Amino acid sequence: MNCNLTNWNPFCEKIVNHQINIEFWASYQYHLMWSYFDRSEVGLKKIAEFFKKSSDEEREHAHKLMKYQNMRGGKVVFDDIKNISLDYLNADNAGNDVIASFKKALDMEQIVYKHLLQVHKAADDCKDPQFTDFIEGEYLGEQVEALNEISKYISQLQRIGEDGHGVWNFDQEFSS
Repeated sequence: MNCNLTNWNPFCEKIVNHQINIEFWASYQYHLMWSYFDRSEVGLKKIAEFFKKSSDEEREHAHKLMKYQNMRGGKVVFDDIKNISLDYLNADNAGNDVIASFKKALDMEQIVYKHLLQVHKAADDCKDPQFTDFIEGEYLGEQVEALNEISKYISQLQRIGEDGHGVWNFDQEFSS
């Protein structure tokens, strides 16, 4: 890694762009999950809204990183967004699309978190305390909270099991 003392290190610029793209990837995937639960043949409105809210939050994270990139003098670069699908529903999860979707959400949040840790490490390696502070203050705590929240939903859904009425009731009582 080539760290220097300019306002914005090229390595930091690159890793922030990668994080922006990861945030948009998560937003797109969550938006697709929202559309699935909003379908008339699925009809789980509150669960759909959870995934819509999650999509909006990921997009907000991307926008905040874009503003930060601009503030530091970097250039935002978008990549193609790939691997957005509902294929995870077709695997071994045919019985409970809700729990499969929350497990997918947990996997996604772990990917986002692991990369945020890499971003933090890059900031630290480049001896950029303001950048490290930005990542810590704006992202890491919220990410840990999201991981915990989704894990709890999965635990609740596992207790419900394959009970269709239980899943329907979960949706009716669901608030995030």
